Amino acid sequence: MSFYWGEVHSEFAVPEAFTEPVSPTRLAMTGTNQSRPRCVALQGRVGDCVSCAIYPNRPSPCRDFQPFDADGACNRARAAFGLPPLDTSPVAA
Repeated sequence: MSFYWGEVHSEFAVPEAFTEPVSPTRLAMTGTNQSRPRCVALQGRVGDCVSCAIYPNRPSPCRDFQPFDADGACNRARAAFGLPPLDTSPVAA
């Protein structure tokens, strides 16, 4: 997903070196605008243990992404890597 170029100069200051242009006013994190996306800031092995190298400075699409979202984006991303869906069932007390 792309984001407004001004985010590299915002309070969160997405590192410009980690981005690539998508249009004159939009950027994407390097590696995410591919058929098999992998963000340059993603550290670790998907399905094992991953983290974001710029978490406090991540762009708005990453800030907006919810792991237990109603539209299933997280589980679609997990499926793309052959991972099972997250269990969103309520935990019994």
